[in-house]
Amino acid sequence: MRGEPYDYLVVGAGLYGACFAERAKSAGKKVLVIEKRNHIGGNAYTENIEGIQVHRYGAHIFHTNDRNVWKYVNRFCEFNRFTNSPIANYHGEMYSLPFSMYTFNRMWGVVTPEEAEDMISRQRASAGIGDPSNLEEQAIALVGTDIYHKLIEGYTEKQWGRSCKELPPSIIKRLPVRMTYDNNYFNALYQGIPIGGYTKMIEAMLHGIEVRLNEDYLENKSDWDRCACRIVYTGPIDAYFDYCYGSLAYRSLRFETEIITCPNFQGNAVVNYTDRETPFTRIIEHKWFDPVDTESTVISKEYSVEWGPGMEPYYPVNDSKNNELYHRYRRLAEKETNTIFGGRLGEYRYYDMDTVILSALGKAGEAF
Repeated sequence: MRGEPYDYLVVGAGLYGACFAERAKSAGKKVLVIEKRNHIGGNAYTENIEGIQVHRYGAHIFHTNDRNVWKYVNRFCEFNRFTNSPIANYHGEMYSLPFSMYTFNRMWGVVTPEEAEDMISRQRASAGIGDPSNLEEQAIALVGTDIYHKLIEGYTEKQWGRSCKELPPSIIKRLPVRMTYDNNYFNALYQGIPIGGYTKMIEAMLHGIEVRLNEDYLENKSDWDRCACRIVYTGPIDAYFDYCYGSLAYRSLRFETEIITCPNFQGNAVVNYTDRETPFTRIIEHKWFDPVDTESTVISKEYSVEWGPGMEPYYPVNDSKNNELYHRYRRLAEKETNTIFGGRLGEYRYYDMDTVILSALGKAGEAF
């Protein structure tokens, strides 16, 4: 850590950090990236197993309506034309996701949008839903009680470890509902997955930039701070301030990954298990993200668990209590004039990949 100071020390080699570092280098800045893990890419990291690009930390599908973001990422890799069309498995009954006419037809036998809307309207009225105050009420208002109980309730409570009555309605608003026979999950103009995996894309973003792995910034914070004029911090904001106000809450994930000696295990990249009895939330079959012709396949069963020390934080629990706590940390962060806080953990936000990039490009644009 001696020698000529860097202009920027970027803490974290995930998508936000890689994007900011690339922009800084392009602006002629001297940049060092350090990463606590033994690999770059953050949670988008992919690794080659049996010739298959495995999403180590869960499914990542890039999608955006922003033309500039799409042009930016295509500078570093070629994307395939993957379309996200997950399937829901409820005790062996298979339903199309997102909620579309395919789902409504399978659930109720309806054929036309008018029939589907009438069924949802009647179930909403029967449940007495007015202005939804929690996730359960919002879900019933959107798709009715049958779909809520079969395809939302059990899955959501496994995912968040909380009753749907305790979760904010904003969570379910992210799920698309459409009265068309369209099983494309995302309403995005651009969609795909990097051919060769996300690690290859982020390697290209970090080309020519010094990267040091297995380095924990917070263990030697004062030394690292002396090596650069400014810090870009993408780790947990509460950890940065030594949890002085207490810990923010997250959900974490656990994966059971196995190689199976058959070429096709489930016929789809993602199958959600929406009943309460199945302990995992979904099975990912990785080869269908970036299809390859192999005699074996790799699957990951995904379990949602409450975060604790030493675990990877995935999803911020953005309820009122935790948002209030975050804003207390945010006020401390605003006093750190030489540190930029960014990304999913630094801003305590659930970010899609394109919004991570937009945020990083915006901060880079302000900085130089």
